[in-house]
Amino acid sequence: MEFWLERLASPIGTILLVSDGEALCALDFSDYEERMLAQLRRQYGNFRLAECAAGTAARHLKDYFDGDLAAPDRIAIRMEGSAFQRKVWAALRKIPPGETSSYGRLAVAIGAPGASRAVGLANGANPIAIVVPCHRVIGADGSLTGYGGGLSRKAWLLRHEGNGDLLRPGT
Repeated sequence: MEFWLERLASPIGTILLVSDGEALCALDFSDYEERMLAQLRRQYGNFRLAECAAGTAARHLKDYFDGDLAAPDRIAIRMEGSAFQRKVWAALRKIPPGETSSYGRLAVAIGAPGASRAVGLANGANPIAIVVPCHRVIGADGSLTGYGGGLSRKAWLLRHEGNGDLLRPGT
């Protein structure tokens, strides 16, 4: 399998975008490149990765950082995972910019009200940050919870989307 790698400078660091030529398969931050490559190996086995110039996904992300908060919704994605993970990831894409959810609310939304812990694990396994907005999931008490790109990036993304008033002082 062959994938294409794009690098995009952003206000929160260099973003790595991996596509199969038709859809985005992974998005992570350059300081987590090894983690992203390991995840791609788990999902797709052996693959070849070639660097390329910025394409459609990078342009939509640039638009997002420039203020078009709906731009990531226009990015085609391809996600490999269990049926449960894909259900959680689809629910994440339904959380609009400017809103947040909790693991418990997501569990209820997918029809698995007792599965908030499993929802958290699926959220953490999300291979396409920002586009599949796992950063919009916060603790039931309104606190910032873990984020694979780091809590400072999560806070920045939430503020960028107009959620700054939801964040507790010091987050």
